Amino acid sequence: MNRSTITQVENRSIDYVPEGERHARLRSQGPFWFLGNFHFFTISIGFVGPAMGLSAAWTALAGTLGIMFGTIFMAFHGSQGPHMGLPQMIQSRAQFGYRGVILALLATLFVFVGFNVVNVTLIMQGLKSVFGFDPTIVAIVSVVLGALLSIYGHDLMHKVFSWTLMATLPLYAIVTAALIFGTSPAMAVPAESMPGFNWIAFFTQFAIAAGYNISYAPYVSDYSRYLPRHTCPKKLIATIFVGASLSGAWMIGLGAWLAQQLHASDALASLNQVGNMLLPGFGNVVVIISVLGFLPIISLNTYSAMLTVLTGVDSVRRIRPTRRHRIIAIATISMVLLGCTLSIRSDGIALLHTFLLLLLYFLVPWTAVNLVDYFFVRKGRYAIAHFFTPRGIYGAWQMRGIAAYLIGFVAMVPFFYIVDSGENQEIFVGYFARKLEGVDIAWLVGLVVAGVVYLLLARSLDLRAEEEVICTVERNGHDFRGRLP
Repeated sequence: MNRSTITQVENRSIDYVPEGERHARLRSQGPFWFLGNFHFFTISIGFVGPAMGLSAAWTALAGTLGIMFGTIFMAFHGSQGPHMGLPQMIQSRAQFGYRGVILALLATLFVFVGFNVVNVTLIMQGLKSVFGFDPTIVAIVSVVLGALLSIYGHDLMHKVFSWTLMATLPLYAIVTAALIFGTSPAMAVPAESMPGFNWIAFFTQFAIAAGYNISYAPYVSDYSRYLPRHTCPKKLIATIFVGASLSGAWMIGLGAWLAQQLHASDALASLNQVGNMLLPGFGNVVVIISVLGFLPIISLNTYSAMLTVLTGVDSVRRIRPTRRHRIIAIATISMVLLGCTLSIRSDGIALLHTFLLLLLYFLVPWTAVNLVDYFFVRKGRYAIAHFFTPRGIYGAWQMRGIAAYLIGFVAMVPFFYIVDSGENQEIFVGYFARKLEGVDIAWLVGLVVAGVVYLLLARSLDLRAEEEVICTVERNGHDFRGRLP
């Protein structure tokens, strides 16, 4: 990645990345996905367990196990990027069809925009509580900066992520050390007031942490598709897994201890408190660097939302993936994001809790169908050019994938456990979730049901005929043009 490409606006969007433009490096993936979880949003996830009566130690364990489980899925999705050279949701046309993929696109767009609504809400609340900043101005600045970085695209985003990691790593290390060794008698919690253990809280924390990293599944190929085609899949999977799971476990554990020791409910305010315990005024530095280090995450969501929107538009009416379309899509998404953020008046942590469970429900059937198709059915053999036409071997509608997704989703409904943690009120509790006294295993049911159903339905695919088409396409060189002639 040279300096000139970093300062240029990216040309590619939903089209195929030719081998000659694959300038990314495997070593960049670890830091990139480490930073993907290395921020105060992830710290906030560690507040969930203590709020439900779970001790910091048990919360850290549940969060670590959940993060590791969810990272397995995102890491395997990441290995698809170099092999196919396409954004993640374009690849889903093989399972859902050229037009049928809109079903999956709606679910993922909800994730991308929803994540940013929560992101900006947390920034607004944090900066208001620490500095008294006007939330509206904070929201506008955050959304605009995220949009600008996503317009420049892949190369600059990777570089900014590296710079941000170098800035935030020392600060979070200092805060963690301060919390571990204690900096004030105020941080000591009496033994009789220490939270304990309960299964509902443990599994809720596990499910939220798992859903958090499973939610990265629709992103990962977007940021690995510039790697060379010959990139070793095992090394890439391991790199993504280590980067994303280590930072996620660290931040959730940090959040759990902040919640237990300081009764924290606002990540930025608690970081400010710990920083000021170390040195007066240092807390403000921690907060400012934390917010600046978090802004690239807004661009991450905006960039992938842009790819999703363009894929959806292209599925209805074919478009040429130009810079102009990228910029228009990003501007539109950013305006919608700003409107949603300013119109929603809700507690950030309560919104986070509910949103993470909802996105897990929407994404689980998709990730099961996509991974089963890639690793067990078609085993990585696809005709790239046929992703860009409804007349290709994947057709306009692939009812196998659509049926598997819907059946998997419906199978989860009786296990849904959706509660407004801010108001402590039930939003929807399924029959089996009530029988399990609130233990949420809906996501696990969705994974198994959607994956198994798709595997069974895919037995009727004529893979031999597909292989003949793939060989013809590769032989004619159309695979590297991104369009059928």
